[in-house]
Amino acid sequence: MTQTARSEAVGTIVPEEPANRARAWLAEFEDALGRQEIERAVGLFATRSYWRDLLSFTWDLQTVEHRAGVRDLLTATLAATDPSGFRLLDIVEEPDGLVAAVFAFETAVGVGEGVVRLVRENGDDRAFTLLTAMAELKGHEEPQRTRRPMGTRHGAHKDRRTWLETRQDEAEALGVLTQPYVLVIGGGQSGIVLGARLRQLGVPALVIDRHPRAGDQWRNRYKSLCLHDPVWANHLPYMKFPDTWPIFTPKDRMGDWLESYVTHLEVPYWSGTKAVRARWSDDAAEWVVDLVRDGAPLTVRPTHLVFATGMSGKPRMPEVVGTDVFRGEVQHSSAHPGPEGYRGRRVVVVGSNNSAFDICGALWEKDAHVTMVQRSSTLVVKSQTLRERVTSRLYSEHAEAAGITTERADLLGASVPYRVLPSVHTPLFERIAEVDRDFYDRLRQAGFWLDWGDDGSGMLLKYLRRGSGYYIDVGSADLVADGRVALAHGQVSHLTEDAVVLDDGTELPADLVVFATGYESMTDWVSELVDQETATRLGPCWGLGSGTTNDPGPWEGELRNMWKPTQVTNLWMHGGNLQQVRFYSRALALQLKARYEGLDIPVHHPS
Repeated sequence: MTQTARSEAVGTIVPEEPANRARAWLAEFEDALGRQEIERAVGLFATRSYWRDLLSFTWDLQTVEHRAGVRDLLTATLAATDPSGFRLLDIVEEPDGLVAAVFAFETAVGVGEGVVRLVRENGDDRAFTLLTAMAELKGHEEPQRTRRPMGTRHGAHKDRRTWLETRQDEAEALGVLTQPYVLVIGGGQSGIVLGARLRQLGVPALVIDRHPRAGDQWRNRYKSLCLHDPVWANHLPYMKFPDTWPIFTPKDRMGDWLESYVTHLEVPYWSGTKAVRARWSDDAAEWVVDLVRDGAPLTVRPTHLVFATGMSGKPRMPEVVGTDVFRGEVQHSSAHPGPEGYRGRRVVVVGSNNSAFDICGALWEKDAHVTMVQRSSTLVVKSQTLRERVTSRLYSEHAEAAGITTERADLLGASVPYRVLPSVHTPLFERIAEVDRDFYDRLRQAGFWLDWGDDGSGMLLKYLRRGSGYYIDVGSADLVADGRVALAHGQVSHLTEDAVVLDDGTELPADLVVFATGYESMTDWVSELVDQETATRLGPCWGLGSGTTNDPGPWEGELRNMWKPTQVTNLWMHGGNLQQVRFYSRALALQLKARYEGLDIPVHHPS
């Protein structure tokens, strides 16, 4: 029988043998680092190995590969980092004989956490993957739990100001008497969560959004929109969803939650505010940003500018000949109001990803005559199967019962380097193809073009590489498989007065055409607000450089320009789904806090 021991941090029971192996590796790694013996530390990594660092050593988000990469990273950063205090927190079960150890450590300026996966190489334990992530800055810890504020001043004070009065004073001064150190453009989930992080860290910040209310980014989407990720993956920092919250959140309820989050987390937030122009001042070392707030122009001068406009840019609306002669309506999916008013009407939806399927399903429910135009192959995975086979291990009631908190799940997910993900996900999606074989056979028989990604690695890699090309099926795929939603293939050639004409001459009669054709790059917002030269210098955002469809190389090892220093002075990009926003907003907020406090930030630039 395997002996067990208690984890030092959480009191859970962990297997003794792998725990001892992990403790021994961590102790030797710490000793080698403490003695500045770089070659000895390098030797603790497997021949094929990956080290992902989130700020702790590099002040960047970087992944280095194999022993040569580890050597370069340590040579450049070890002396300034001064890592110490490595201690085991937990052991997590992993397939294929891997020992995954969660640990804590310290550096000269911060407190970190990490995960190491050990493999046997020539009879010794060696690191296959290592994650080191900064969690806090020493001396600048967040005021939570045992450090939470009093909230009042006990005693009698003639100068007492109530909480409400203090908040009103702050709101009236912001942008007029006081300037934000950070201006966050975009008040959706990305901007709101970053604003909350910065608030807790004491960094003067302002989040702006053009919509009248926080949460309108969700409320204004098509009527049937619902989160495709389950609730356990979507918690926001500091304020999780109640235990009674539904597994999948409707868009309007998500909008209301974000609005209440802004209130309860005291996020400095200006709705009804549009950024018109931004320019960097070398002389003042600040951004000059022209705004229009509730119709009135004003200018703010933040030191840092964050684009939190989502992982995508403007709606991608193709220029189609004949739009001017078409007698019906033409919409992009982002502006589609919902199915009401289209009962009995002929609707052509161009696209075959999430939005297209959702819109087709909602229109069919209202008795519209719907045709989907598929222009290229699509990855389809049933929502229930995805939960059972992929996400539930980290994000589910079962995972929480096993001691995997949201924070622990985020850490474990981040600990798998992007280079390794295809080898992890390919067998998962091969199994999904077997489990739902009948479902996929029906789709193929209906003529639907299916794929599993260029290399068969599945949905998550498609999302990371290109942000599109998939549908998480919540029921509408059956409509296509059964023929209740008609299916056509090809590119749109032109419109006539009453039809969509495809490039093979097929005519699809239509009263409404919805282009569910996705969005442009995040970089477009920089081009529009600053200038094209700045956008070019910034470079692509999102994607890994995998060399797969819509993700040209070279390989970067991290999502391009996301949550990390860019080539543009004091310009940052922030976005993603709720899980990514929750986790990576911490890394971005810590970088901004360190700069606000004037800490030495030696960003490591790999050779």
